[in-house]
Amino acid sequence: MNFPLLIARKYFWSKEKKNFINIISIISMLVVGMATMALVVILSVFNGLEGLLRDLYGSFDPDIKIVAANGKSFALTDSLLARVEKQNGVVAVVQVIEDNAYLKYDNAEMVGVIKGVSDNYLQVNKLTNKITEGELKLWNGSIPMAVVGQGVQYSLAISAASDFLTLQVYYPKNLRSRSLNPNSALTRKGLQVAGVFAIERNFDEKYILVPIEFARELLNYGNKVTSLEVTVQPGQATAVIAALKKALGPGYKVLSADEQHAVMLRTVKIEKLFVFITFAFIIGVSSINIFFALSMLAIDKKRDLSMFFAMGATAGQVRAVFLAEGAIISFSGAFFGLVLGYVLCWLQQTVGLVGMGLQTSVVDYYPVEMAWQDFAATSLTIIIITLLASFRPAVMAVKYGEPARGLLS
Repeated sequence: MNFPLLIARKYFWSKEKKNFINIISIISMLVVGMATMALVVILSVFNGLEGLLRDLYGSFDPDIKIVAANGKSFALTDSLLARVEKQNGVVAVVQVIEDNAYLKYDNAEMVGVIKGVSDNYLQVNKLTNKITEGELKLWNGSIPMAVVGQGVQYSLAISAASDFLTLQVYYPKNLRSRSLNPNSALTRKGLQVAGVFAIERNFDEKYILVPIEFARELLNYGNKVTSLEVTVQPGQATAVIAALKKALGPGYKVLSADEQHAVMLRTVKIEKLFVFITFAFIIGVSSINIFFALSMLAIDKKRDLSMFFAMGATAGQVRAVFLAEGAIISFSGAFFGLVLGYVLCWLQQTVGLVGMGLQTSVVDYYPVEMAWQDFAATSLTIIIITLLASFRPAVMAVKYGEPARGLLS
């Protein structure tokens, strides 16, 4: 063991006596440890929330979504559809017509989003395990059916088991009409509800799924669609997106799963960044204790420092003693915090220590996902803060020791 580290260990933990400086050092170590643990846990929770959002949105959204670069719809031709379907890795292409509509069921009414999908949607959808009532089907023979979100069901008091009431869907067809007869300004069609899905409130409270033929006739879209939803083979999304962008040109946007909800995911990342900065500041404030502990240690050990110089120690070695002392304090606390943070996250993942506390929550416990990047960033932050907090006391120690060395000589 080298000289600076040996002396630093003796100053930090001496069996013979414990003084006020040792107590401050131990407190500083514990403060750094607790702040490190909290930072690791909170960053892991943000990772879990981000993963939960991707999972929830992935239950409703496709792997890839193609939309018009300008406007809300585009004409779907056989050649365009063929260009998408022939790409390597594409499993299915679902045609979608989506727009706002006025919904009415018995005496209840609301504005929702009608999403018409082609029949192959049932072969590639991810809603099967999200159905809470009824079943996932769009046709009952030749009769169109609807699958509604749970929030829509609550707002309209819909019973999926009822065969007597139908869901009435209205869409404006002539906004310039001055007729007092509402039938001349609105298109109305009715259909029965086959099932109810529950994913997340952004979907549950506004969406209803219907056959694309029903939506096309109601909305009068003709051969237009609002989007194409592409399902791809696992691990092929990036390659397929690049190929589609090249094949379709600038008139279309090809959106990945994350790009379909870029604002939401960006918000989570920004919040995570600000939390990291906040806790890094807290660790920085706690390092003030390290600064004062090392400063008092330099004053207290003037005689020892003069002896080190008299025995041939260099100024660099003396500075290294105090840098090593600061490293021992902070790294011991950081190691304790990282280990404790890992254990808490592991327990949350396996047994669930902290519940969401909401009966309507999609998960019972706070989601947690550990990432090595968070542990590395936390460790690097602590190293930088420790060097900054220890450098000035190390310089002071050299100044205190050199005059005393002259007196001894």
